[in-house]
Amino acid sequence: MLIRRCFLACSCLIALIGCEPGGVKVEEIEVKASNDPLHLPKSILQRYAEGQPLGSEVSGFPAMVNAVRKVDKVRADVLEAGLKEIETASASTRRTKAKELLSKLQPSML
Repeated sequence: MLIRRCFLACSCLIALIGCEPGGVKVEEIEVKASNDPLHLPKSILQRYAEGQPLGSEVSGFPAMVNAVRKVDKVRADVLEAGLKEIETASASTRRTKAKELLSKLQPSML
């Protein structure tokens, strides 16, 4: 009987200590643009989607694709193909193609 009471008391004590009022701690993780190789291509594509014409940044497309390729080969292939389409697209379709490419580069939650 005494052993049962001691066991019960210890169990209650352990349960109370383990149940802090704070619950689960949430930690925020900061994602910096400098760490994301897709940051620059996405910002350029956003400007194209808003109607900006092609400029000298086109010469940097291969370097952007190579930076993405180091991290994500699939998205690099998508980016490379999409940028080629945008380069050859007419001004009227460039906005649509840039929007489509932006949506393809978004992370998938599957």
